[in-house]
Amino acid sequence: MSSPIQIPGAARIVAASVSPTATNIHDRFASVHRQDSLNVRQPRVLHPVENEGLRLLILENISMEAVNAFKAQGLHVDHHTKAMSEDELLKKIGSYHGIGIRSKTKITEKVIKAATKLLVIGCFCIGTNQVDLTAAASAGIPVFNSPFSNSRSVAELVMSELVVLSRQLFERSFELRQGLWNKQSRGCWEVRGKTLGIVGYGHIGSQLSVLAEAFGMRVIFFDVVNLMPLGSARQLESLDALLSDADFVTLHVPELPETINMISRDQLALMKKGAYLINNARGKVVDIPALIDSLKSGHLAGAALDVFPSEPGSNGSPFDDQVNSWASTLRSLPNVILTPHIGGSTEEAQRMIGQEVSQALLRYIGLGSTIGAVNFPEVDLRAITAEEGDHVRVCYVHKNQPGVLKLVNETFAPYNVEKQYSDSKGEVAYLMADIANVSPMDVTRLQESIRRTDANILTRFLA
Repeated sequence: MSSPIQIPGAARIVAASVSPTATNIHDRFASVHRQDSLNVRQPRVLHPVENEGLRLLILENISMEAVNAFKAQGLHVDHHTKAMSEDELLKKIGSYHGIGIRSKTKITEKVIKAATKLLVIGCFCIGTNQVDLTAAASAGIPVFNSPFSNSRSVAELVMSELVVLSRQLFERSFELRQGLWNKQSRGCWEVRGKTLGIVGYGHIGSQLSVLAEAFGMRVIFFDVVNLMPLGSARQLESLDALLSDADFVTLHVPELPETINMISRDQLALMKKGAYLINNARGKVVDIPALIDSLKSGHLAGAALDVFPSEPGSNGSPFDDQVNSWASTLRSLPNVILTPHIGGSTEEAQRMIGQEVSQALLRYIGLGSTIGAVNFPEVDLRAITAEEGDHVRVCYVHKNQPGVLKLVNETFAPYNVEKQYSDSKGEVAYLMADIANVSPMDVTRLQESIRRTDANILTRFLA
């Protein structure tokens, strides 16, 4: 049996009463803290009944804080700095119970079918389009990401690009490095008083809105849902209206069928002459050949791209026409900022992403919680306490079909079900139940009974 897995941030139950003799706020707080120290019921550390020697494959130079968090809980971690191809994953994935990736590694349906032991996937970034989410859910594998942790870093990068583009800083810096003094103001602007158009007013777009207004910019945004603006920002009814009004357009949308090439020739033609386009979202959102033509014609004054339809798999690899057929042409254009997908690449963001995703994975492995999963029903139960020593937690992933809960609860009938929660998402459902008075022999019988159900996808027992 594997060593106990201690879950960071696990819930605790506190029974506290306020002393009637407390006469002021300080006395009341002191009274509560005294009671806390006496009445805290500590959560019991759970570990999988099976899956001895849990192994994680961590790729793409994910934060060592995350790696150390896994190791601290007794998990075996294989840490690699580079991404892996599909062929490489197919050779290795079968021996791992969990995998952590960033944006370059692709977890396809073929990889998931080969991952016979895989329990969980962690995307140490915002995006999850590098994972076949439907195939993962169908295999009973929740996928976790970090939707918040790098949003400030991306917003600050966009603010820097606004200034760099409007002042042609890259051109002047390059010229001076080549030994050419070229001081000029023609075509250089302040960002103060200009209009920033934000496409996608989520975690990044809304933070960017606040920063831009602090620079004295007017902010407009477009989103597919109605959202409350921050500050003086104003939501427009259509993308076309935003494109025709903004001096700078910045994109912050996911890669979906409806967002691929959402900025193409027609949309670029709607933008003001002399406007700027910034894309820190996903590479396929912009039709790059159309953007190149718009820049060459002088319709757009500049662009900043941090993401591309195809990206090299590791540092030091070439970014050339073999990666994207237009790469050399794009690289030759003036006042175009090209960066290697570094929007969230700050020490602060990577540390927070490592903490957020590693804790989500540990909570699922050790507690069964799927809160925050992007492809899975979000289910959680309060912790089993140390006093509940004969309790077992059942984590049952099953097909979302009628009659399943009836069969499972008939299996639970001889026992006392202390708490139970179930939810579904699409074709997949997930049930968690804590059962009392369960012996080791009972666990074996329960496992066999539940796994024999036609709807079973994946069943785990934690004790």
